[in-house]
Amino acid sequence: MLQQTQNIVNAIRERTDFLPKIALVLGSGLGDFADSMDVVCEIPYSELPDFPVSTAPGHAGRFIFGYVGGVPVVCMKGRIHYYEGYRMDQVVLPVRVLAALGVQFYFVTNACGGIKDTFHVGSFALINDHVSIFAPNPLIGPNDEEEGPRFPDMTTAYDLELRKLAHQVADEDGIPLDDGVYAQLTGPTFETPAEIRLLKTLGVDMTGMSTVPEVIVARHIGLRVIGISLISNLAAGISPTPLSSEEVNEAGAIAAPLFTKLVTDIISRMGEL
Repeated sequence: MLQQTQNIVNAIRERTDFLPKIALVLGSGLGDFADSMDVVCEIPYSELPDFPVSTAPGHAGRFIFGYVGGVPVVCMKGRIHYYEGYRMDQVVLPVRVLAALGVQFYFVTNACGGIKDTFHVGSFALINDHVSIFAPNPLIGPNDEEEGPRFPDMTTAYDLELRKLAHQVADEDGIPLDDGVYAQLTGPTFETPAEIRLLKTLGVDMTGMSTVPEVIVARHIGLRVIGISLISNLAAGISPTPLSSEEVNEAGAIAAPLFTKLVTDIISRMGEL
């Protein structure tokens, strides 16, 4: 795994010597954020050795290196999902590559289904915890002590200081920002109404098909994590209409201006840490 990661890093370094401080992962329908960056270099995943390629709608599949609010950032315009048929070690490979590039912060975003009663389509929610029991843990198998401990603590998987900072920025910008517990199911089917009732009983506020394995590996490696979800639809049994990927991408397009403002301002402040 270390050699595979290094091979990818070497291929990136042949294209750019840019040193990012923050890694930003853009979820479904949120890829247009990259248009607001001061771009230095773009590298399609398909041009990197043994790197998984995004196949999901709305995921362009490229690294974008540049500046957000003056802060050096590497942006993943499109992520890798377990439901695409990749092994879990392939799903989290980008996180290992980003860490090897020198990032200190892992800023993850996603579009998800809202369960919490106060959510509506277009709400933003800061992830304060997650439930990981529905998807395979990416750390199953031999542990490399050079990367992290055999049994990493997940008590504060989502950094307390960064969460406080995000709320401060949202308040200053006048952008409503809720909190919630996120659960990942494997997909690619949307959840059933019975599954949503189960998740709500477990204390879950929003659900999607990504994020959790990435965060586990990011914390295992030692990156500081912040996560924001866009409520792109109300979950099955709550939504009055059938769910679709088109609905998810449409919600992302509508939320784009506020999302860009919020994420840009948070990253600008993170650059001071």
